[in-house]
Amino acid sequence: MDLREPASAARWRHRDLGTRTVRYDDRDAILYALAVGAAAADLDLVFEERLRVLPTFALTCAQWAPDVLGSAGAFDVATAVHGSQRLRVRAPLPREGELELTARVGEVWDKGSAAIFEVVVECAYFEATWSLFAPGHGGFGGERGPSARRRPDGPPDLEFDVATAPGQAALYRLLGDRHHLHIDPEAARAAGMPRPILHGLCTLAAVTLPLAGEIGAHPADLVALDGRFAAPVFPGDRLRVSGWHEEDALLFEAAVDGTTVLTDGRAQFRVAT
Repeated sequence: MDLREPASAARWRHRDLGTRTVRYDDRDAILYALAVGAAAADLDLVFEERLRVLPTFALTCAQWAPDVLGSAGAFDVATAVHGSQRLRVRAPLPREGELELTARVGEVWDKGSAAIFEVVVECAYFEATWSLFAPGHGGFGGERGPSARRRPDGPPDLEFDVATAPGQAALYRLLGDRHHLHIDPEAARAAGMPRPILHGLCTLAAVTLPLAGEIGAHPADLVALDGRFAAPVFPGDRLRVSGWHEEDALLFEAAVDGTTVLTDGRAQFRVAT
Protein backbone atom coordinates (compact mmCIF):
# COMPACT_ATOMS: atom_id res chain seq x y z
CA MET A 1 0.00 0.00 0.00
CA ASP A 2 1.27 3.48 -0.85
CA LEU A 3 1.84 5.36 2.42
CA ARG A 4 0.95 8.57 0.64
CA GLU A 5 -2.66 7.51 0.19
CA PRO A 6 -5.16 9.12 2.63
CA ALA A 7 -6.54 5.74 3.70
CA SER A 8 -3.10 4.77 4.96
CA ALA A 9 -2.73 7.68 7.39
CA ALA A 10 -3.26 5.37 10.38
CA ARG A 11 -0.17 3.41 9.37
CA TRP A 12 2.00 6.32 10.52
CA ARG A 13 0.77 5.92 14.09
CA HIS A 14 3.71 5.39 16.50
CA ARG A 15 6.23 5.59 13.64
CA ASP A 16 9.81 6.26 14.81
CA LEU A 17 11.14 9.54 13.39
CA GLY A 18 14.70 9.16 14.60
CA THR A 19 17.09 10.73 17.07
CA ARG A 20 19.16 13.88 16.73
CA THR A 21 21.68 15.71 18.84
CA VAL A 22 21.09 19.46 18.73
CA ARG A 23 23.75 21.83 20.03
CA TYR A 24 23.20 25.44 21.02
CA ASP A 25 24.97 28.19 22.93
CA ASP A 26 23.97 31.28 24.87
CA ARG A 27 23.89 33.35 21.67
CA ASP A 28 21.09 31.14 20.29
CA ALA A 29 19.09 31.40 23.52
CA ILE A 30 19.47 35.19 23.60
CA LEU A 31 18.51 35.53 19.92
CA TYR A 32 15.41 33.46 20.65
CA ALA A 33 14.40 35.64 23.61
CA LEU A 34 14.70 38.77 21.48
CA ALA A 35 12.74 37.15 18.64
CA VAL A 36 9.76 36.41 20.90
CA GLY A 37 9.61 39.86 22.45
CA ALA A 38 12.10 40.13 25.29
CA ALA A 39 13.35 43.66 25.89
CA ALA A 40 16.96 44.79 26.28
CA ALA A 41 16.16 45.52 29.93
CA ASP A 42 15.25 41.86 30.56
CA LEU A 43 18.83 41.07 31.51
CA ASP A 44 18.17 37.53 32.69
CA LEU A 45 16.84 36.72 29.20
CA VAL A 46 19.29 38.66 27.00
CA PHE A 47 22.55 39.01 28.99
CA GLU A 48 24.81 35.96 29.11
CA GLU A 49 26.04 36.71 32.64
CA ARG A 50 22.52 36.32 34.07
CA LEU A 51 20.90 34.18 31.40
CA ARG A 52 17.88 31.98 32.03
CA VAL A 53 16.77 30.10 28.91
CA LEU A 54 13.10 30.35 27.99
CA PRO A 55 11.54 26.86 27.98
CA THR A 56 9.84 27.52 24.64
CA PHE A 57 13.31 27.78 23.07
CA ALA A 58 13.22 23.97 23.17
CA LEU A 59 10.63 24.00 20.38
CA THR A 60 13.11 25.54 17.95
CA CYS A 61 15.54 22.71 18.71
CA ALA A 62 12.88 20.10 17.90
CA GLN A 63 11.41 21.68 14.76
CA TRP A 64 13.16 19.09 12.58
CA ALA A 65 10.77 16.32 13.70
CA PRO A 66 7.52 17.49 12.05
CA ASP A 67 9.57 18.35 8.96
CA VAL A 68 10.87 14.77 8.84
CA LEU A 69 7.31 13.40 8.90
CA GLY A 70 6.20 15.68 6.10
CA SER A 71 9.25 14.86 3.98
CA ALA A 72 8.57 11.14 4.46
CA GLY A 73 5.23 11.56 2.65
CA ALA A 74 2.74 11.25 5.50
CA PHE A 75 0.85 14.30 4.21
CA ASP A 76 1.00 17.07 1.63
CA VAL A 77 3.39 19.66 3.05
CA ALA A 78 1.81 22.33 0.83
CA THR A 79 -1.60 22.05 2.49
CA ALA A 80 -0.92 20.75 6.02
CA VAL A 81 -0.99 23.32 8.81
CA HIS A 82 0.27 23.46 12.36
CA GLY A 83 -2.94 23.07 14.35
CA SER A 84 -1.78 23.15 17.96
CA GLN A 85 1.21 22.82 20.24
CA ARG A 86 1.87 21.22 23.61
CA LEU A 87 4.96 21.59 25.81
CA ARG A 88 5.72 19.94 29.14
CA VAL A 89 8.92 21.01 30.90
CA ARG A 90 10.86 18.38 32.82
CA ALA A 91 13.90 20.45 33.84
CA PRO A 92 15.34 23.92 33.11
CA LEU A 93 17.38 24.16 29.92
CA PRO A 94 21.08 24.87 30.49
CA ARG A 95 22.56 28.09 29.10
CA GLU A 96 24.38 26.09 26.46
CA GLY A 97 25.01 22.48 25.61
CA GLU A 98 23.46 19.71 23.55
CA LEU A 99 20.11 17.96 23.58
CA GLU A 100 19.63 14.33 22.62
CA LEU A 101 16.16 14.36 21.05
CA THR A 102 14.03 11.38 20.05
CA ALA A 103 10.94 11.80 17.89
CA ARG A 104 7.99 9.63 16.97
CA VAL A 105 4.46 9.89 15.67
CA GLY A 106 1.99 9.68 18.53
CA GLU A 107 -1.68 9.36 17.62
CA VAL A 108 -3.20 9.90 14.20
CA TRP A 109 -6.76 11.21 14.56
CA ASP A 110 -9.46 10.93 11.91
CA LYS A 111 -11.43 14.16 11.42
CA GLY A 112 -13.27 12.91 8.36
CA SER A 113 -12.05 15.34 5.74
CA ALA A 114 -8.61 15.52 7.35
CA ALA A 115 -6.20 13.69 9.63
CA ILE A 116 -4.33 15.09 12.59
CA PHE A 117 -0.81 13.75 13.04
CA GLU A 118 0.77 14.15 16.47
CA VAL A 119 4.55 14.43 16.43
CA VAL A 120 6.13 13.87 19.85
CA VAL A 121 9.68 14.93 20.68
CA GLU A 122 11.29 14.02 24.00
CA CYS A 123 14.53 14.51 25.89
CA ALA A 124 15.63 14.88 29.50
CA TYR A 125 14.40 18.48 29.61
CA PHE A 126 11.00 18.44 27.92
CA GLU A 127 8.29 16.69 25.95
CA ALA A 128 6.73 18.57 23.05
CA THR A 129 3.83 17.59 20.79
CA TRP A 130 3.00 19.12 17.42
CA SER A 131 -0.53 18.52 16.08
CA LEU A 132 -0.50 18.78 12.29
CA PHE A 133 -3.81 19.18 10.44
CA ALA A 134 -3.61 17.42 7.06
CA PRO A 135 -6.58 17.96 4.71
CA GLY A 136 -7.54 15.04 2.50
CA HIS A 137 -5.97 12.39 4.71
CA GLY A 138 -8.95 11.52 6.92
CA GLY A 139 -11.72 9.04 6.41
CA PHE A 140 -9.69 5.99 7.38
CA GLY A 141 -12.06 4.89 10.16
CA GLY A 142 -9.98 6.05 13.10
CA GLU A 143 -11.02 7.84 16.29
CA ARG A 144 -11.70 11.58 16.10
CA GLY A 145 -9.55 12.40 19.10
CA PRO A 146 -10.13 14.82 21.98
CA SER A 147 -12.18 17.98 21.57
CA ALA A 148 -10.86 21.45 22.20
CA ARG A 149 -11.05 22.81 25.74
CA ARG A 150 -14.27 24.76 26.30
CA ARG A 151 -13.93 28.51 26.60
CA PRO A 152 -14.42 29.61 30.22
CA ASP A 153 -17.74 31.17 31.17
CA GLY A 154 -17.82 34.75 32.31
CA PRO A 155 -15.59 37.73 31.60
CA PRO A 156 -11.81 37.29 31.59
CA ASP A 157 -9.85 37.83 34.80
CA LEU A 158 -7.20 39.75 32.91
CA GLU A 159 -6.70 41.40 29.54
CA PHE A 160 -3.65 42.96 27.92
CA ASP A 161 -2.13 43.73 24.52
CA VAL A 162 0.93 42.16 22.92
CA ALA A 163 2.46 44.13 20.06
CA THR A 164 4.35 42.16 17.42
CA ALA A 165 7.10 43.82 15.40
CA PRO A 166 7.08 44.25 11.59
CA GLY A 167 10.40 42.40 11.33
CA GLN A 168 9.63 39.70 13.89
CA ALA A 169 9.15 36.80 11.47
CA ALA A 170 12.41 37.64 9.69
CA LEU A 171 14.21 37.46 13.04
CA TYR A 172 12.46 34.37 14.36
CA ARG A 173 13.17 32.30 11.24
CA LEU A 174 16.88 32.48 12.06
CA LEU A 175 16.11 30.02 14.86
CA GLY A 176 15.47 27.23 12.35
CA ASP A 177 11.97 27.45 10.84
CA ARG A 178 12.85 28.88 7.45
CA HIS A 179 9.66 28.00 5.60
CA HIS A 180 9.25 30.58 2.83
CA LEU A 181 5.73 31.45 3.95
CA HIS A 182 7.25 33.57 6.73
CA ILE A 183 9.53 35.73 4.57
CA ASP A 184 8.70 35.54 0.84
CA PRO A 185 5.64 37.51 -0.36
CA GLU A 186 5.27 35.23 -3.40
CA ALA A 187 5.25 32.11 -1.24
CA ALA A 188 2.69 33.74 1.06
CA ARG A 189 0.40 34.61 -1.87
CA ALA A 190 0.70 31.06 -3.20
CA ALA A 191 -0.57 29.87 0.19
CA GLY A 192 -3.51 32.28 0.03
CA MET A 193 -2.04 34.90 2.37
CA PRO A 194 -1.74 38.59 1.48
CA ARG A 195 1.78 38.76 2.92
CA PRO A 196 4.21 36.63 5.00
CA ILE A 197 2.82 35.46 8.33
CA LEU A 198 4.34 35.21 11.77
CA HIS A 199 5.29 31.74 13.01
CA GLY A 200 2.61 30.28 15.26
CA LEU A 201 5.22 29.22 17.81
CA CYS A 202 6.57 32.77 17.90
CA THR A 203 3.09 34.13 18.61
CA LEU A 204 2.48 31.54 21.33
CA ALA A 205 5.81 32.22 23.03
CA ALA A 206 5.34 35.99 22.81
CA VAL A 207 2.09 35.70 24.75
CA THR A 208 3.69 33.67 27.56
CA LEU A 209 6.07 36.50 28.54
CA PRO A 210 3.38 38.92 29.75
CA LEU A 211 1.24 36.04 31.04
CA ALA A 212 4.01 35.21 33.47
CA GLY A 213 4.20 38.83 34.58
CA GLU A 214 0.46 38.94 35.24
CA ILE A 215 0.77 36.31 37.96
CA GLY A 216 4.16 37.38 39.32
CA ALA A 217 6.07 34.49 37.74
CA HIS A 218 9.23 34.48 35.67
CA PRO A 219 8.72 33.35 32.05
CA ALA A 220 11.62 30.91 32.42
CA ASP A 221 9.57 29.16 35.13
CA LEU A 222 7.04 27.91 32.58
CA VAL A 223 6.25 24.25 33.22
CA ALA A 224 3.34 23.58 30.84
CA LEU A 225 1.96 25.27 27.74
CA ASP A 226 -0.84 24.49 25.27
CA GLY A 227 -2.32 26.47 22.42
CA ARG A 228 -4.30 26.09 19.18
CA PHE A 229 -3.64 28.24 16.12
CA ALA A 230 -7.01 29.50 14.91
CA ALA A 231 -5.98 32.13 12.35
CA PRO A 232 -2.77 33.64 10.98
CA VAL A 233 -0.96 36.52 12.68
CA PHE A 234 0.98 39.01 10.57
CA PRO A 235 4.16 40.76 11.74
CA GLY A 236 3.12 44.10 13.20
CA ASP A 237 -0.27 42.88 14.44
CA ARG A 238 -1.37 43.78 17.97
CA LEU A 239 -2.85 40.87 19.91
CA ARG A 240 -5.54 41.32 22.53
CA VAL A 241 -5.01 38.57 25.10
CA SER A 242 -7.74 37.44 27.52
CA GLY A 243 -6.98 35.17 30.46
CA TRP A 244 -8.86 33.20 33.09
CA HIS A 245 -7.47 31.76 36.31
CA GLU A 246 -7.85 27.99 36.66
CA GLU A 247 -6.40 26.58 39.88
CA ASP A 248 -2.62 26.73 39.33
CA ALA A 249 -2.78 27.70 35.64
CA LEU A 250 -4.00 30.42 33.29
CA LEU A 251 -6.36 29.72 30.42
CA PHE A 252 -6.04 32.21 27.58
CA GLU A 253 -6.91 33.18 24.04
CA ALA A 254 -5.81 35.98 21.75
CA ALA A 255 -7.46 38.02 19.02
CA VAL A 256 -6.42 40.54 16.38
CA ASP A 257 -9.04 43.17 15.48
CA GLY A 258 -11.78 40.91 16.81
CA THR A 259 -10.59 37.76 15.00
CA THR A 260 -9.48 35.00 17.35
CA VAL A 261 -5.99 33.78 16.45
CA LEU A 262 -5.09 31.65 19.50
CA THR A 263 -7.55 29.41 21.33
CA ASP A 264 -7.49 26.65 23.92
CA GLY A 265 -4.48 28.25 25.58
CA ARG A 266 -3.20 27.05 28.92
CA ALA A 267 -0.01 28.15 30.68
CA GLN A 268 1.35 26.98 34.03
CA PHE A 269 4.31 28.51 35.81
CA ARG A 270 6.35 27.56 38.84
CA VAL A 271 5.69 30.42 41.24
CA ALA A 272 8.03 31.08 44.16
CA THR A 273 6.33 31.05 47.56
